[in-house]
Amino acid sequence: MKMKVTFSRMELASLLHDLHLSTSSEEEPLPFLPPITELLSRLQEELNGSPESCSLIGRVEQLFLAADPNWLFSPASQDGGWAELKAAYASLISALIGCAALPLCDDDCSPLSVAAYKSIPARATAVCTALTALLRTLGDWEKGVGTRKGATSLLIAVAPPICVFAVTHFQDQVWTSTASRAAAQHLQEALLSAGGWRDSAHLLMGDTEESRGILGEILHILQPQLTKDAWQRCEAMKLVFAWTLLQVTRPSLSPHLPHLLPPSLLFSDHHRPENCMLGVRCLHHIVLNTPAAELRQFNRAEVLYQALFKHLYTTEAAVIQLVLACLLDLLLILEKPPSCSSSRRKPCRHDDVLRLILTHMEAENKVVLRRVYAAALPAYIARMGVAVCRHLRRLERVVLGYLEVRDPPEETTRLKMLEALQKTARAAWPRMQCRVNALLRCLLRLLVDVSSDTDLCDSLKQQLMDQSAACIRLLDACSHGSVQHLLQEVDSSCCSPEVLGCLATVTAMTDR
Repeated sequence: MKMKVTFSRMELASLLHDLHLSTSSEEEPLPFLPPITELLSRLQEELNGSPESCSLIGRVEQLFLAADPNWLFSPASQDGGWAELKAAYASLISALIGCAALPLCDDDCSPLSVAAYKSIPARATAVCTALTALLRTLGDWEKGVGTRKGATSLLIAVAPPICVFAVTHFQDQVWTSTASRAAAQHLQEALLSAGGWRDSAHLLMGDTEESRGILGEILHILQPQLTKDAWQRCEAMKLVFAWTLLQVTRPSLSPHLPHLLPPSLLFSDHHRPENCMLGVRCLHHIVLNTPAAELRQFNRAEVLYQALFKHLYTTEAAVIQLVLACLLDLLLILEKPPSCSSSRRKPCRHDDVLRLILTHMEAENKVVLRRVYAAALPAYIARMGVAVCRHLRRLERVVLGYLEVRDPPEETTRLKMLEALQKTARAAWPRMQCRVNALLRCLLRLLVDVSSDTDLCDSLKQQLMDQSAACIRLLDACSHGSVQHLLQEVDSSCCSPEVLGCLATVTAMTDR
């Protein structure tokens, strides 16, 4: 429930008297109201010059809530009046936002401490409340006067800096508190309501010529702070940029690509994993939402590929996981999939990526990295198709090594390797017969291990056994039935009940 705030003429007279805009005393009635641009300019000067401006911010909020909207939002003259009014409001909003500006880092090596942001949440809350009052009054007034070019352009003029400020403070970061995040969220909602935008994506992209978005204006605000030397000095700018980019989809992203690509590359090239991951997410979003022809233009796609490929040498599992997913989509832009190529299948970038993945997998002993590589491998094998034959020797060693090692509690690595083996058998079946013996021994050992593992739940045991049996059926098909004869020989020489039970199950499945 909203509280009704009254702003009497006496209070307005007091404010004007304090700002030296009235010659009458605070107790005398106002003979006339000065032009709103004059008041806005004086408020801006006071906010910029006062280190302790919270009380003045509160009076600005009261002014926006209860003063006559026709006085607040009407230009003094029609000739250049709207431009002057927009400039005055833009300057005042800049001064308000400056009252809660984040401190800058001294260098690019380490972020500021939490203590450096101690006073920011309270100031941000006050500024958000004042800007929310402005937007609600402006939105109500625009609805009352109808669609007017000047009135609409006034909202468009103030929306970009307000949006940047709201996004800065509604995220869960060290410079925000529960109260400031709630106030910033209300500010963003008030902005959407004032302009009739459905959501933040609609605000940024628009949908028609009349209802255009404010993405270009926001990027214009962010651009000076996203250069190579400046972006690391303010922690919030990279988050605001990433939030903005991830809201924008095709076809609205392409026209702004020259302003979106360089900061994303800068982030991805940083030594701190969190910045690198943020950059890779931005690059992946660009890849998914930009036409392939535009990415190939000016060799952009090749630049992205080189920037991402070098990250495969890192040991950060979270970074590699994002890079492998992004590369899988980017490779489709750079070249045709080897599985679909009708021409002679020469080694290509797909081969380079898969070769490096397998090389790292073969020597990797960290559980987290093994899981990341195993999760990505089936998709790359499917993309390679029959061209995976070029990597079968190394792939066989990887599969055998990974299936032998337990991965509790969910056995994700083994399940993914079984999936990779199935895709390999389907794609490269003419080359699988000479590898049947080694793979079959490994799968049988896996069945025995699973059946005797008391730590595994029944559903996971069944899943592993089903996937192993599916691999054995495919190997049997690739070897023209020779697996059944091998199973019979093993069956006649085994005496372990677990082994006999597993073999009976598998033999029954291969007979289908």
